[in-house]
Parts: sequence; C-alpha cells; structure tokens
Amino acid sequence: MLITASSILAVIMAICMIFIRMKASKKPASTRKIILPPLFMSTGALMFLSPVFHVSWSQVLEAVSVGVLFSFFLIKTSNFEVKDNRIYLIPSKAFVFILFALLILRIILKVLLGRTVSFGETSGMFFLLALGMIVSWRIAMLFKYKKLEKEIHQTSI
Repeated sequence: MLITASSILAVIMAICMIFIRMKASKKPASTRKIILPPLFMSTGALMFLSPVFHVSWSQVLEAVSVGVLFSFFLIKTSNFEVKDNRIYLIPSKAFVFILFALLILRIILKVLLGRTVSFGETSGMFFLLALGMIVSWRIAMLFKYKKLEKEIHQTSI
C-alpha cells in the first residue's frame, strides 16, 4: 500500500517536473535557478531525524552512487543556448522519456528492495538517490552555464 502510494506520488512529481522544466526554458537561466532546487530538496534530509528512516553508511553510498549514475542521462540532455546575450536552457524532448524511464526503474527497484528493506529505509535510500542525482546534475549544469557566461563576457569585451 505504501509503495503504491509513494509510486503514484512520484509519477505526479515527475509530471510536475516536466511542466516546470518547460516553463523554465522560456526564461533566461541563472546561477540562482540552477543552485536553488537542490538546496530546497535538501530540507527533506530532516526525515533522517526519525529512526524509521535511518540507513547504514553502505546504503547511503549505494543510493548516492546510483543517483550520480542516473544523473548522467540528465546531464547529457541538459544544454544551454545563448540568445541576445542571455543564456537559456534548451528544452530537450529526450528529457520527458529519460525522466519516465528513470521513474519506472525507480519503481521497479523500490518494489524489489521493498521485499528485503523496510519502507522507511527504502524511502531514505530513494531520497538519497534523488538528491545524489539532482546535485550532480545541477553541478554539471552550473559548470556549463558558467562556461557560457564566461564566453559571453569575453565576447562583449
């Protein structure tokens, strides 16, 4: 029951992410817009104050490592373009497919892990997976953004 409810919530969040990403591509990107989402998400780490969500250090390493691996798909499809000396995120058609493929993989892993790992531990691990994914993705985006920003600055001088 809890796995089903959390999977439905994950699908709803993925759909929201798609709309947010489409809307964001219409406005210029900024360092703030790249950095803030992982910072906002990090508040979810407060869940680990409850013993129900405690995970071992090996589980933390596993979850974050898988998140970083998953982020490579997002990093490859996140590119910027310069219009009128402003940097915009290029909306990628592959983003939707990658997001849903990762979501399906996440649900499958959650069901498989749910047989041997408690719901709280599984929730904690998938939070860490998502955090590892978004932090590494946004760091890569920040490097791409700063590189373009530097090129724009050098061109205008």
